[in-house]
Amino acid sequence: MPCHTAGPEEAARGGTDRKLPFLIKRDGVWLYKGTPIKRKAMVCLFGSMLTRDDKGAYLLRTPFESGCIEVEDVPFLAVGLDWKGCGRAQKLCFCTNVDEPVVASRKNPIRAQWDVPPDACAEGGCPPYITVRAGDGRFPIEARLSRSVWYELAALAEPGQCNGVPCMGVWSCDCFFPLSRMPAES
Repeated sequence: MPCHTAGPEEAARGGTDRKLPFLIKRDGVWLYKGTPIKRKAMVCLFGSMLTRDDKGAYLLRTPFESGCIEVEDVPFLAVGLDWKGCGRAQKLCFCTNVDEPVVASRKNPIRAQWDVPPDACAEGGCPPYITVRAGDGRFPIEARLSRSVWYELAALAEPGQCNGVPCMGVWSCDCFFPLSRMPAES
């Protein structure tokens, strides 16, 4: 998502037209000027200052500067899953690679390309995402579920419906999140 040009008011606040030399790789590695940031505490700190503008660009807002950064997919990975209960009472709690806990709910939904044929996704499938927090506009900050978390989530899936279409999905905090079409009967 490219940076947009700041207007006069936004420029006065340290607008978002400045591009900062950060890149978040698809695998969750943060780079500064092409070099990986190895200190997890720094990645966690920068991650806590990340937001999105009303056009979807990723912004890093520190107390000293603000600007756009490049993100290949989404900035975070969901690397852990813990759950309690079952059915509608189930509560799914994810942990991100920056140690941020996220409970799947209406506020933090799981998003999956569930209503597509199995061969419609490229190699590696269509992984689910979870909203970590809201951005400044309509675009949320998300985490992609790591493969191991995706498998754990799939093991919890049960039959349900979304928009009248039979599917497999999971419950969390009284919300049903579809993950895939119902498998065809043999």
